[in-house]
Amino acid sequence: MKIYDITMPISPSLPIFPGDPPVRIDPVTRIAKGDPANVSRLTMSSHCGSHIDVPRHYNDHGISVDHLPLTLLIGNALVADLRGVREIGGKALARLPLAGVERLLLRTGNSLLWNREGFYEDYAHLTREGAEYLLQAKVRLVGIDYLSIERFDGNGEVHRLLLGNGTVILEGLNLDGVEEGDYELVCLPLKIKGGDGAPVRAILRSSETIGPVSAFDPHTSKWPLA
Repeated sequence: MKIYDITMPISPSLPIFPGDPPVRIDPVTRIAKGDPANVSRLTMSSHCGSHIDVPRHYNDHGISVDHLPLTLLIGNALVADLRGVREIGGKALARLPLAGVERLLLRTGNSLLWNREGFYEDYAHLTREGAEYLLQAKVRLVGIDYLSIERFDGNGEVHRLLLGNGTVILEGLNLDGVEEGDYELVCLPLKIKGGDGAPVRAILRSSETIGPVSAFDPHTSKWPLA
């Protein structure tokens, strides 16, 4: 089994969607200053980096992140390679084998944007027609590899259409190096009471075999994933 970590690290250099609060990690106590332990204060948006959008994001009465069923966030997923497509509509999605697919992750050219400094407005996105197609196909979770599934100057209609019909959205993934195909998705958001969204730790597991895994080193905190 091979594990792909598709989560962006949270740091002050992480690009943010314009208008969202930036990431701040401020030291509270530090061993180097004589304190008994290292503790930091985190300041960030609920839609920071790799995160989940839930119905509460666009509807005050929608389901919040702490009430999402974990069965929706863990299970078989299809990674679709849509690199080269900027506006993902019904025509592009019709080429995908979506029969029986509940979780769909869209790999676009966006994954390379994480290597750029700052936010990039002209990213690949899902159109309203594409959202309607996914709803007809009964996709219950859709993910994409940048900070919004909707175009930068969108009015929220793609979000409202998906979330209002029970399809949750994963945004801010990094799918660089993940080949098209079937995987198991494990996506665990922070359990924020009443949350309109939350950062997630998302991984993909494939049936591909790998070599022996080295032991965990507690002094470096490096845990080999693959």
